[in-house]
Amino acid sequence: MARPRQFDTDASVDQAMHLFWKRGYHTTQIPRLTELLGVGTGSLYSAFGSKDGLYARALQHYCDGLLTTFDRAVRAGPDIRAAMRGLLLAMVDADAADPERGCLMVNAVIERPAHDGTVEQVRAAMTAVESVLREALERAAVHGELHGDRSPAELARFFTTFVQGIHVVGQSRMDGAFLESAVAVALQALD
Repeated sequence: MARPRQFDTDASVDQAMHLFWKRGYHTTQIPRLTELLGVGTGSLYSAFGSKDGLYARALQHYCDGLLTTFDRAVRAGPDIRAAMRGLLLAMVDADAADPERGCLMVNAVIERPAHDGTVEQVRAAMTAVESVLREALERAAVHGELHGDRSPAELARFFTTFVQGIHVVGQSRMDGAFLESAVAVALQALD
């Protein structure tokens, strides 16, 4: 009979996600991961196959959380403009609170641009974000909240790209007024 795992893989993925997010893939060594997770190297490899396997799970965990956040945020406001404003300003605030972290998806694709698995994961997550935004914008169009000549699909693609720009600019430690001004201009796309 196989021995039961001595650690919670979901909790381990969450802990590893935070470590990879803070330190990056290449700087995070196996001994640091096993110390953080409180497991031996064999248990780590048994559960995740490799450091790369753990990283892929951690990145997916981040992406899933991001999609949940986006979905909740676009439903939170009284209208799409208020919801998008709240979402974008929350991102600005989060980046200002911890500018070194940035976005794990941005960090991943910058650190591992030649790793097909990482690039595909980020691409899939960006497509999913775009889809969440498009659906919200389509609902807004049905309710008469969009007045310009841009389609919900075009607006969703713009905001998906803009969100990643917020993260990159946030990591450069631009002051909050700079990003808040950019958000105000971006929201004009909804007019």
